[in-house]
Amino acid sequence: MKKVIAIASLALCAALATPVYAADTAADDTANIALEKLKADKKYITAQNMQLTDAEAKGFWPVYDEYQDGLSKLNQRTVAIIKEYADIFNSNSMTDDKAMKLLNEQLVIETDELALKKATVPKLQKVLPGEKVARYMQIENKLRAIAKFQLADKIPLIGDKAQQPDAGK
Repeated sequence: MKKVIAIASLALCAALATPVYAADTAADDTANIALEKLKADKKYITAQNMQLTDAEAKGFWPVYDEYQDGLSKLNQRTVAIIKEYADIFNSNSMTDDKAMKLLNEQLVIETDELALKKATVPKLQKVLPGEKVARYMQIENKLRAIAKFQLADKIPLIGDKAQQPDAGK
């Protein structure tokens, strides 16, 4: 399971970071191919860990796809905030107002993520027993927590000049 979580968390990190680094058409194409492979890998990992019956799978996968679409939209919003923060950080132009704007945008995303979870659970309950609903949400939570930790580890704190690329020059 640890290997599975590591692979999936890398997939999520790549999914979050890919739009930031895709600068031209060739890079966009490569990034989209990689992203599609990572999505397929995550689906495979989920399938391996859910142990669904055929009947459960028939009901589960449409709900899974809908949930992943919602997460993808949240990830895109997170990428936009990260990019905005990187631009502000690199230009050394952070202000109290900009910091609060970024924080408030992130809080809205977190609220929307919780709302997405709350909306998805009843849909899962219609097609899965409660234990499998909880198992699926646990898998998602673990993967997202690891990915978020890895992202947070790479993003410098506001006002941390020591982490700026040219701070030591």
